[in-house]
Amino acid sequence: MHSTPLADTEPLDSKAVIELFSTDRLNPYLTACAGDHAAALALYRWNSDLAAGFFEPLGHLEIMLRNALDAQLVAGQQRRGRTADWYTDRRVPLSGKARADIAQAQQRAGWHGAASPRGKVIAELSFGFWRFLLARQYKTKLWPDLAGAFPHAPDRALSTVEDPVARLHKFRNRIAHHEGIWHLSTEDRRDDIQTVLGFMNPAAAAWVDGASRIDDVLARRP
Repeated sequence: MHSTPLADTEPLDSKAVIELFSTDRLNPYLTACAGDHAAALALYRWNSDLAAGFFEPLGHLEIMLRNALDAQLVAGQQRRGRTADWYTDRRVPLSGKARADIAQAQQRAGWHGAASPRGKVIAELSFGFWRFLLARQYKTKLWPDLAGAFPHAPDRALSTVEDPVARLHKFRNRIAHHEGIWHLSTEDRRDDIQTVLGFMNPAAAAWVDGASRIDDVLARRP
C-alpha cells in the first residue's frame, strides 16, 4: 500500500516525528536549529540525503581498494613461489585479529572444511579489515608489497595512504550506524575519496566523481 501525502491543510506534527526518532537522537539538530522542530527535521532529512550521497562512492572505493590490495598480496605470494592463498598462508604476517576476520569471512562464504570460493572470501572481508592492513603495525611486513596498489601516490610513505583511508573508514562507520555527518568536514571526506582513488588510478577517480551527487546535496543544505 502506498502512503498518501499530507493535505496542505494538515500540518506535519513535527513533535510526534521527533519523539519517534527520539529526542536524544534529534537533540543536536534541535540545538543547531534553536529548538525549531520543523527546521531540525529538515536538517535531519538533509543529513540522511548527504549520507546516501556518500554511500555510493564509498562503496566503489571499498571494492576497488580491496581488489587492489588483494592483487598485490597475490603478486607477493607468486614472487615468493608460494601456491597457497595469502589469507590462508600462515607465513603471511597477519595479526590474530586479521586471522579471526578471515575465518569469519570463510564461514560466511560457505566454508565447511573445504576450500571456500576465493572471490567470496575476499568480498566478505570488511572495509575495516583492508583499512587495518594499511596500519603502521604492517609498515615493514606488508606495506612493501601493498604500496604497489597505489602507483600514482606522490610517495611510498605508508601514512600518505593510511591517513585518508583511516578517516574514510571512521566516516563510513558513522554513516553505517546512522550517525550525523552534517556537522563534519564532509567536503574533506569527499576529497579523501578522490585522493585515495587517484592514488590507485586517476581514471577510477574520474569515473566515481562523474556520477557523484555529493556536491549537489551539499548545495541544498537547509
